[in-house]
Amino acid sequence: MKPRNADLRRLFRTEYSAEEIADVRQLLLDAGALSFPALPNGLFSAASVTQAEAHTGYSAVWVRDNVHVANTLLANGEQARAAATVLSLADHFHRQASRMDAIIADPSRASHPPNRPHVKFNGLPVGEIPDWPHDQNDALGYFLWIFSQMARLGAIAMSADHASTLARFPHYLQAIRFWADNDSGHWEEARKNEASSVGAVCAGLRELNALLDSDQGAGLRDRIPAELVASLLEAGLTRLNEILPHESVQDAPRGRRYDAALLFLVWPLEIVDREMADRIVTDICGNLQGEHGIRRYLGDSFWCANYRAKMSAQDRTRDFSSDLSGRDSMLEPGMEAQWSLFDPIVSVVYGKWYRASGDAQWLRLQTEYFNRSLAQITADLKCPELWHWEAGPDGVPLLETSEATPLLWTQANLWMALNEMEQSAKR
Repeated sequence: MKPRNADLRRLFRTEYSAEEIADVRQLLLDAGALSFPALPNGLFSAASVTQAEAHTGYSAVWVRDNVHVANTLLANGEQARAAATVLSLADHFHRQASRMDAIIADPSRASHPPNRPHVKFNGLPVGEIPDWPHDQNDALGYFLWIFSQMARLGAIAMSADHASTLARFPHYLQAIRFWADNDSGHWEEARKNEASSVGAVCAGLRELNALLDSDQGAGLRDRIPAELVASLLEAGLTRLNEILPHESVQDAPRGRRYDAALLFLVWPLEIVDREMADRIVTDICGNLQGEHGIRRYLGDSFWCANYRAKMSAQDRTRDFSSDLSGRDSMLEPGMEAQWSLFDPIVSVVYGKWYRASGDAQWLRLQTEYFNRSLAQITADLKCPELWHWEAGPDGVPLLETSEATPLLWTQANLWMALNEMEQSAKR
């Protein structure tokens, strides 16, 4: 598999020097493939969609995607932009305070997803999207993770409102018993008790705990009981270790052995030890990897073969969390969409292992998955959400991207993979 773009093909190597990586980076920068157009409030739409693609809903703001983009900006020296994003997310959760308070007072309210703090909303103008599976604990964990981290590092200034908002999170997570909660998770689908959500919350609690122990967290200590944070983290890690290396160990149909969302526990969250990280990466690459990307999970019917023909434009990205049966009935075995999010992450992980050990096998694998990432970029140098098959005029399957192209989350992961390759090449 080689890049679809002719200029990128000329830069394609099985071994890279730092200068050659710089050439790849410059080509992508010039093409806008590493561009992150922000809304005036510093938030990001999930994808750069045109008016013709507005039906996808990808012009909305997802908390999860924004945290991944902000983390990449922070890692690339764009602290001010990352801070603007994270502070706007904090403002959003401040607006969600009444929902959190109501569930803290009466946990039964959490059974109705719109009652939970919203994790997807309109960014311009800011507005709510009530009809959505907002029971996504991973998104809450991601916000807690990056806000606490940036506050501890002095990268953001915490206001009284921010402190008040942050103080609600442990009580809310206790009220919903996050370690045992069935949520819609990363893929916003059938509710289950999933490791990727539990682990994301654990990563957030770990960073909150570190913030409370720091000088920057001094003003929070009378608002957030440290023993509550510690007990929640212990409960979460205990449950996480019971589930892993599975995504879910519940009875069918909730049980799931392999899910690419587990990669986020390896990076960027780094909430699992090296042995489990190795197991997760090996599992995902060995069971979900395809020629054109990595499947989210086996049996995933989102953008399955002929999805565009079988689904109306309005239905393709609607809420399927309560009933996947209709969509699942369209899936042909082995024809799941292959996503572009994951190969850059695998490359990042192998790069970190290479530089920690000096073992050349990790450099070889880092380069392999970096090259797979480049090969998934479109011919006009855009980073897609995924690749799927659609029947052509003569019935022959054609490989196409989804309408969410370019996807900013893919761009963010690719940028990090570029950085890691450059560091490995310098070594």
